[in-house]
Amino acid sequence: MATSVPPAVLLGWFDLHERDLPWREPGLSGWQILISEIMLQQTPVSRVVGPWREWIERWPVPSAMAAASAGEVLRAWGKLGYPRRALRLHECATVLAEQHDDRVPDDVATMLTLPGIGDYTARAVACFAYGQSVPVVDTNVRRVIARAVHGREQPGNPSRSDLTDATALLPRGTDGSVDAAAPRFSAALMELGALVCTSRNPKCDDCPLPDCTWVGLGRPAHTGPARKVQKFAGTDRQVRGLLLDVLRGTDHPVVRANLDTVWTTDTAQRDRALDSLLTDGLVELTADGRFCLAGEAN
Repeated sequence: MATSVPPAVLLGWFDLHERDLPWREPGLSGWQILISEIMLQQTPVSRVVGPWREWIERWPVPSAMAAASAGEVLRAWGKLGYPRRALRLHECATVLAEQHDDRVPDDVATMLTLPGIGDYTARAVACFAYGQSVPVVDTNVRRVIARAVHGREQPGNPSRSDLTDATALLPRGTDGSVDAAAPRFSAALMELGALVCTSRNPKCDDCPLPDCTWVGLGRPAHTGPARKVQKFAGTDRQVRGLLLDVLRGTDHPVVRANLDTVWTTDTAQRDRALDSLLTDGLVELTADGRFCLAGEAN
């Protein structure tokens, strides 16, 4: 299987085509890498670069973020989407400051005990911040493996076999052990999926891989269920965002009437969205019944 993605070929391609992303600069801390990984979940790179730079300057270590209120962090999160990520990162910062000497642990198992840290994020930080030779599997990696190795246009649902496949591709020495180039190889595999082996209209003519199973089979079309396109307009996500915009735009709690005006098309949907923000802990009620961002009720 490993011959379908020759490490030397992929690494040579990466040397020429690696994007100049700020979180790839040498000398960054695990905390700074963690912030980038959280921000990049379901958010395009172009929208993350600016906020990431602002955040690592404002909160260079976990204790700096822990000292801020959850509301401050949510306000700084702005339009990155899925704001629960920001809330969980604030919780994580508090745990790191209090229990881990103000640094992100360097092992996957310990990272998995932290708030908001899943398997992908833990492995990505271990790999890219600490140079550990652990497989890192995101959507881009899964797609490259599905095509180059298994001959499928799309990878299907995530499974534990994804890690097995990625592990098998890691570069190894003559004794069979994973070698020091593994972290860079993992980054290169992700880059190939992001730039060339894209979900739609893959640039197969630009692909460095000499033996792609999917191309060899004639690029058969995906035969499973069609991918659902996530819409945004008119969804509860949009309404939640509008409600949060009101609270991010003020430094004091607001009355319900201020929130009601942002979505009059479907008042039941608006009420449902507000209730969900309260349930998720993103919004709080003050003692006198006004609304504010988390941590700003007092």
